Amino acid sequence: MIVSGSASQALAAALADELEVPLAEVAYDRFPDGELLAAAPGVAEANPDRAVVVGSTVSSDAHLELLQLQDAVREAGTDEVVTVLPYMGYARQDEAFEPGHPVSARAVARAVSSGTDRVLTVNPHEEAVCEFFEPTATAVDAAGRLAEPLPADLTDPVFLSPDAGAVDLAETVRDAYGEGEGEVDYFEKTRHSGTDVEITPSDVDVAGRDVVVTDDIIATGSTMSEAVGVLGERDVGRVFVTCVHPLLARDAYAKLSRAGVEAIYGTDTIERGSSAVSVAPVLADRL
Repeated sequence: MIVSGSASQALAAALADELEVPLAEVAYDRFPDGELLAAAPGVAEANPDRAVVVGSTVSSDAHLELLQLQDAVREAGTDEVVTVLPYMGYARQDEAFEPGHPVSARAVARAVSSGTDRVLTVNPHEEAVCEFFEPTATAVDAAGRLAEPLPADLTDPVFLSPDAGAVDLAETVRDAYGEGEGEVDYFEKTRHSGTDVEITPSDVDVAGRDVVVTDDIIATGSTMSEAVGVLGERDVGRVFVTCVHPLLARDAYAKLSRAGVEAIYGTDTIERGSSAVSVAPVLADRL
């Protein structure tokens, strides 16, 4: 049985279809004092042997909701609780940045681990965060899904990542689009502060060629739009942006569009208007 957090309802429904299992009735409420209540009456009625709680932790409320749903299905007598974090919030806070700072990803992982027997998470920013869970979480690579919404007629395509750390994602998308179909390269990115990032162009020739820029997550879109701007100076053909986690905070979508991006494709790990493809098939394979 699939149990959905409020932020992951479309993905949970798709996963239930993939696995051919029921989607539980879930209720979300908020008390007058602001406290949340997420309940799973459908699990209590069905009493399944296994419940899969699916919830992207895109906010503090979503974190708490996930913990409540884990507890609710355990309280209902479910033997096995599996937790799927399509998007793990706080995963980028994977170290103490200054003395006295927390390792927030570890704190979150400990809380989630306390209510589950197993955790799966999709393309964490740093796979090492999986080790914060007990037992160790399973990282599921969904980058290949990003090839599906791309146009079939890309012209001599180039698959770029914003930095060397994400080049494997670009390679995965390239290979899923067509083995050997296109060149892979990356930008040099130097982060001077949380908001000041310098993009150094790659040496690949993009003149007249379609470019697919791929990353694991797009938050504010500032780094990505700067990278696309560099491409525009080099007479690039069409530019498409793909990412596993389309957070797209504030004016990110508009920022990328102004930079010359023809389309933005993301998955449903974070449910947005740009969620063009589902990660349900790759999650189902691991469940």
